[in-house]
Order: sequence, then structure tokens, then C-alpha cells
Amino acid sequence: MEFLCYHRDRSGSLALRDALLEDHWSYMDQWSKEMIARGPTLADDLDTPTGSVHILDLPDAAAARAFAFDEPNYQAGVYRDVLLRRWRNLLGRTMWEFPGGRTGGSRYLVLGLGAGEAADLTPPPGRDDDLIAYGPLLSDDGGAWLGTAALLRAPDPGTARAVLTPDRYASIEVHPWQFGGRPS
Repeated sequence: MEFLCYHRDRSGSLALRDALLEDHWSYMDQWSKEMIARGPTLADDLDTPTGSVHILDLPDAAAARAFAFDEPNYQAGVYRDVLLRRWRNLLGRTMWEFPGGRTGGSRYLVLGLGAGEAADLTPPPGRDDDLIAYGPLLSDDGGAWLGTAALLRAPDPGTARAVLTPDRYASIEVHPWQFGGRPS
């Protein structure tokens, strides 16, 4: 069962986040086998973190909640909120298998929060070389569509946003994002 976890940083928590970096990485090291994708969202300066995205394959919703709320930054108050949703990996790969590699081009998290009938249930045609992760956000039981989430390479936020059908969502968020993990 796959889950998307998006921790959003609390305003003024950067120093605490920096102090906990090794704790965060050590915690994530424990989940390396379950990890599909991970990395920080960034402010417009492309340097300051604004949140942390993790997509994992876990046994159930209870394990996903434990992952999200036992995380050291969450425990210490770095994050203001957590979006935790079941997710379906429509690409069938991890970010480490993305043919475009870890660097090159701008990367984005695109979150479309659903409103009504399900949309974008298949990856958009012609974007295979740019999609890092793509899939629907679902209720805990997997029965209800709640939106769509994508990690992708795009030249700008507008092009990234266009991966989703605009009039099918209550809101669409676009955040600069980068591959996460310990520096190589």
C-alpha cells in the first residue's frame, strides 16, 4: 500500500530543522527499503526548505501514520501540518529509477486536491521523460479519489501545473522540489 506524506514547515523553524538534519536522515535511513520518493520542497530562492515529501510503500494506514508522526522534525515542532494520503504509483518505479537522474532541470511537487469526479487517473501522454512520480491521492481504504500528486521535471511552475486538468480540482499547488536523501 503506497502513501504520500507531505510535512509542511512551520514559519520560523529553519534553525531547528537544520539542527535536526542528521536525526531526520537517520530516521529516513530506517525506511530506505519502503521509499519510493523523497525530498524537500523549497521556497522561490530554491535554497530554503518549506516542507518534506515522502512517498512510501507500507503495510497499512497505521504504519503510515506512525511514519509521519514519529519523524524527528514532526516530534520537535518543525512542521505546521501533515498531508498523509494513500497514493497509487502509476509509474511503477522509484525516483532513483527516473531516467532523467537526480540533477538537471527544475523539479516540482504538484498537488491537486480533488473536487468531485476523479480526474487524471493515468499519466499524461508525452510526459514520460519528465515524470518522476505520479498517482492519485486516495482515502485510507483506497475507495475514494481525493486528488492527484506528481513529482516532475519542468521548465517552470506553469508547465508543471499543466500536468493536471485545472478545472477538476478544488486547488492545485506547485512547489519547487528536489531529490532528497544524504548527499552522495
